[in-house]
Amino acid sequence: MMKKMDNSSLDMKGSDCLVGLECLLNVARAFGMGSCLSAEVTSAIPSSTRTPTSSSLGKRKSTSRNRSGMRRNLSHVLKRDDLLRRIPGRKFLNSASEVASLFTKQGKKGINQDAMICWENFGSKADTIFCGVFDGHGPFGHMVSKRVRDSLPSRLNAEWELNCGNKEGFSDISSRASGSMMSEEIPISAIDDKLGNLDQREHEDCTPENFRTLRDSFLTAFKVMDKELKLHPSIDCFCSGTTAVTLIKKGRDLMIGNVGDSRAVLGTRNCDNTITAVQLTVDHKPNLPREEERIKKFRGRVHALHNEPEVTRVWLPNNDAPGLAMARAFGDFCLKDYGLISVPEISYHCITEKDEFVVLATDGVWDVLSNKEVVEIVASVARSSAAQTLVESAVKAWKYKHPTSKVDDCAVICLFFDSNSCSSSSSRGVN
Repeated sequence: MMKKMDNSSLDMKGSDCLVGLECLLNVARAFGMGSCLSAEVTSAIPSSTRTPTSSSLGKRKSTSRNRSGMRRNLSHVLKRDDLLRRIPGRKFLNSASEVASLFTKQGKKGINQDAMICWENFGSKADTIFCGVFDGHGPFGHMVSKRVRDSLPSRLNAEWELNCGNKEGFSDISSRASGSMMSEEIPISAIDDKLGNLDQREHEDCTPENFRTLRDSFLTAFKVMDKELKLHPSIDCFCSGTTAVTLIKKGRDLMIGNVGDSRAVLGTRNCDNTITAVQLTVDHKPNLPREEERIKKFRGRVHALHNEPEVTRVWLPNNDAPGLAMARAFGDFCLKDYGLISVPEISYHCITEKDEFVVLATDGVWDVLSNKEVVEIVASVARSSAAQTLVESAVKAWKYKHPTSKVDDCAVICLFFDSNSCSSSSSRGVN
């Protein structure tokens, strides 16, 4: 994930510009491939924006303050993680239960930047489950994905509870969210209102009464989450971010909120009892007409490099940076003024007796396995090992299909709908 930028590319001054440019330099040093790509970062940084030489006394004072701050932040993180681990039904490590199988594996590109969570009895509701997978990118992508994993579910539950208790929930919640972020996101939000949610409005008559309430909760929670990342004191999200594909299952209702190119796919049975795949989300690639239209409206550029024509990326108006391979993401604030958004695309599905499971996975899986291959693998093994088997199959496919490329991180959640059926589907037919 290498990036190039010069001083004319961003509307920033002083220390903000310096932080951003140093961040891009860190990207160039740390990464070579991935969701972002560029080159010649060092030469692109104007000398006037580089850090001046400080006195040794100043350096010692600064180092002491930084170490003290790091210790406080680490203590806070450890306490928060300990509290989260104690929440009943909340799983974020490789594990399995009666209804879900989770597994993630580090690739060959460095630290695992994927994160995942399955939270049974979500919001203290016995018939409700929250699931999400998050694919970080950039030098601090692993921190961003884990922060979203830990914070977004609680944000969503709080908005849902507030919305359910408010008869005029939609207008009040939307006004409150807009009030907190109006100065920064009016143009992007307005465009997305026109382009991003038409499908939901068209099919709203087919969905339950609480669709609108839950949809509004998703929209507000995602917006608040992105605002939190921007203001976070210890996670630099200027050129780091994460995808998020999330769902809430309440009874037979399935609500999905998606940002980026992670994906949700349904495994369902045909009339001849063979398993088939139904994609429930859209990969937010920059070359999708709706996404490209928005990005170009805000002066961002969309094109692929000559040496990888199959990967379309988002670039700043006047610089070949950062080359983000998605049109929506949390974080990545260097591009938020140029068409990148964190507004989720929301969809609804009513679970039928033919539907067996849904698979949430990061693009490390979808880049090498088709939807059909994924649901066939999951349907053919015991539920307890479904996610691990799928990840291992993806790793093998990477080595076979891309022998000269580094294997990507993979994260998978398999959520099964009928917990009373047998734990293995191997006796059933597959296509």
